[in-house]
Amino acid sequence: MNTVHGFFFPKTASGASSLVPSPPWRYSGDLLTVEYRTDPARVRELLPEPLELADEDPGAVALIWADWQSCSASGEELLDPVLSQYKEAFAVVRCKYRGQTYSRCVYIWVDKDFAIARGLHQGYPKKLGSIHQTRPHPYGPAPRIEAGARFGATLAAADRRLAQTTVTLREPSQTNGFVNAHPMAHHRWLPSIEKGKGLALDELIESGAASFEAGQAWGGDAELELFEAPTEELARLEIREPIAAYYRQVGVVWDGGRLLESGTSGAV
Repeated sequence: MNTVHGFFFPKTASGASSLVPSPPWRYSGDLLTVEYRTDPARVRELLPEPLELADEDPGAVALIWADWQSCSASGEELLDPVLSQYKEAFAVVRCKYRGQTYSRCVYIWVDKDFAIARGLHQGYPKKLGSIHQTRPHPYGPAPRIEAGARFGATLAAADRRLAQTTVTLREPSQTNGFVNAHPMAHHRWLPSIEKGKGLALDELIESGAASFEAGQAWGGDAELELFEAPTEELARLEIREPIAAYYRQVGVVWDGGRLLESGTSGAV
C-alpha cells in the first residue's frame, strides 16, 4: 500500500511538492496599519452567526499592508527567497463571541500561492492581488523610521485598484492600533462535493500568535482612498472617520488554533 505525504496538496511519495510545510510558520514583516470608522451595519453584514458586533467602537476597521518574509521551523526558505517573500493587504474588524472580543479578517489579498494555501488552513479569506508599499532604509532616498517619514501603499486585484494610502509618521506609539489586537475568530469552510449537501467543513476557530516580538511602533496620520470594483466589496466599508495610522516591524510565530464550535455558521 502506497503512502503519500505532505501537509497540503499536492501530496506525494516524498512530500517535497507540498505547497506549504507543516507548522510552525515563522514571519518577519513590516506593517502599515490605517484605522478608521465605517457604518457598523457594514461590519455586521460580514459577521455570520454566532458572531456579533463588538460592544465598543463596532464600526472600527483596520486596513493593513504587510511586507513579509516567512518560513517553516527550519528557516531554509529564507535562503530561497521566492519561497519566503510575499506581500498582503487585509481588512480587519472586531466582533464578539460569547462575551469575548475578537478580531476578524474579512478581506485579504496576497501575491503568492503558498500564502493562499496557509490562509485556507487558518480561515483567512485570501485572494490573489497586487500589493506594494514603501520600504524604509537607513540610506539614500527611502524614508527612515522617524517623525515626518512618509510611506505609500497600494492594493489592486483583477486589474482594478482597490485602495491606496499615504501614511506620515508623527511620534512613537505605545500600540500598533486596537482593531487587530485580539485573537482572531475565523471560519473554515469547504463545500460538500455532493451538490446541495451544504458544507463539508464548517468550523468557527480561534487563532493567534504562538509568540510575538516587535520593534517600536510609530503613530501618525493617513490619507486613505477606497475604490469600487466589479468583483470586490472592500469599498462597502466606506470611510466615515479616520482614527490613526501606524508603522511597526514585527516577528510572529503561528502554530495552530483551537476549535470554538462547528456546524452553526449558517453559511451557504
